[in-house]
Amino acid sequence: MTGVELILAALATGAAAGVSDSAGGAVRDAYAGLRDALRRRSSAEDDAETRELLEAREVEPGTWETRLRGRLVEAGADRDEDVLAAARLLLERADATGAQQGRYEVNADQAKGVQIGSHNTQTNTFS
Repeated sequence: MTGVELILAALATGAAAGVSDSAGGAVRDAYAGLRDALRRRSSAEDDAETRELLEAREVEPGTWETRLRGRLVEAGADRDEDVLAAARLLLERADATGAQQGRYEVNADQAKGVQIGSHNTQTNTFS
């Protein structure tokens, strides 16, 4: 899994867990830690759009991911070890079994037209 895919998976997991009353405090704390790390990174880059996307509550899923993916790469968050460690911690706390089984360790660096994660929807248009 690339750095940006790891971050996006963790953010989606944390957002989903955050709306659930059954989410443990450790998951909520890890989600807050990841968002704080991303805010610090985007503050360093003076990136208001990234901070706005992190605060978004209701955004079309495809739009949110596409916009945030680009902003994370531009800000270098996908190479920031503090951000990546926070994303890994969140995924481990939210899905310890999946993390132990290597669910979040996918290498698709050169892949095209691939989605990683659960319950995705993809539309391909070839011209």
